Amino acid sequence: MFSTFLIKYGEIAIKGKNRHLFEEALVNQIRHALSKVDGDFSVMREQGRIYVDCEGDFDYDETVEALQCVFGIVGICPVMKIEDRGLDELGNDVIRFLEETLKLPSAPAGHAGDRKPDLDLDRIENDSSRVTFKVMTRRAKKSYPIPSMEVNSELGGRILDAFPQLRVDVHAPDLLVHVEIRDMIYIYSKVIPGPGGMPVGTSGRAMLLLSGGIDSPVAGYMIGKRGVVIDAVYFHAPPYTSDRAKEKVVDLAKIVAKYTGPIRLHVVNFTDIQLYIYEKCPHDELTIIMRRYMMRIAERFAAMDGSIALVTGESIGQVASQTMQSLAVTNEVCSLPVFRPLIGFDKQEIVEVAKRIDTFETSILPFEDCCTIFVAKHPVTKPNLRVIQRSELKLQEKIDEMVETAVNTTETIFVK
Repeated sequence: MFSTFLIKYGEIAIKGKNRHLFEEALVNQIRHALSKVDGDFSVMREQGRIYVDCEGDFDYDETVEALQCVFGIVGICPVMKIEDRGLDELGNDVIRFLEETLKLPSAPAGHAGDRKPDLDLDRIENDSSRVTFKVMTRRAKKSYPIPSMEVNSELGGRILDAFPQLRVDVHAPDLLVHVEIRDMIYIYSKVIPGPGGMPVGTSGRAMLLLSGGIDSPVAGYMIGKRGVVIDAVYFHAPPYTSDRAKEKVVDLAKIVAKYTGPIRLHVVNFTDIQLYIYEKCPHDELTIIMRRYMMRIAERFAAMDGSIALVTGESIGQVASQTMQSLAVTNEVCSLPVFRPLIGFDKQEIVEVAKRIDTFETSILPFEDCCTIFVAKHPVTKPNLRVIQRSELKLQEKIDEMVETAVNTTETIFVK
């Protein structure tokens, strides 16, 4: 029945003279997402709408799933696409649409209630006496000779004649029948939610500090939702962390990449640096000092990849290294801006997003990373910058050489 999808977008519509650039970026992202789906697809834009035409055989569910991973899409509407053959024929097409797509049987006048509709909509109950509807016409083609309100009235009357078991409710209907009149006419009732946001590639590139935890993959997803292309750096500490811990992070990057596109994942061997800090510095300062060196190394890779910001999964007060004072001391080593999209989230809110994007079950696998292996029993929660800088002076003999070695021996994995 459906071989066309009408794609709705949100804030792109307010971009003014640059709107076409965002529309083209969204079209390109849709084409990229559908390139992984079996079938021939054409993607076109027209007057504030984007259409996906599916030619030949295709998997409906797989197509919708791919589109739901494209940032910038707020709604995916399976549509009946017809030619303009006049209002009378349009009425016939709307009746056929309701019969075929919603499994709603028509009944002769005077026989309302003889058969109950088997509606294929989650929010409509099977009790036909309680089903209400409304027709909403959008006349984007201004040369169409009949005003929208008149089309609504005519089609509503045709629906009531064909389905006398229904009733009209213009305020809170169970069923909205949308009719968009353009060069072609599009009929739809279902709007499948998309992820929203902005198309990836419209807001620059950033470097994500990715761990095997719950937070950082969600941070990558959320910054990608604002149109940012992301790469990532992961700090590995063999033999204290296993190869399975690294595989877990690669798996998380693959899930995030479904939304953000390909990710360059830099796997840094951080063991020697951590052990050196552990040997030379006060143990209550370990987390902060290690974090500062992670940020320094992440900036090195950001410069190589053309990133103009760092991204972390930190939120205020969640752990000792994420107090206001700790974040300020960590930021001191950075020349790039540090984006923290989860900064005001509590843990449950982060978990809810992780479950929605399917990273949660992977994140809770019992394979620890370097951030959880080298943790002090009583970490400082209000570090003093001058004290931390003094402690780092104890590392001067070897730390620069160790950082160079870590950068030069990094493994880069292209995750798709």
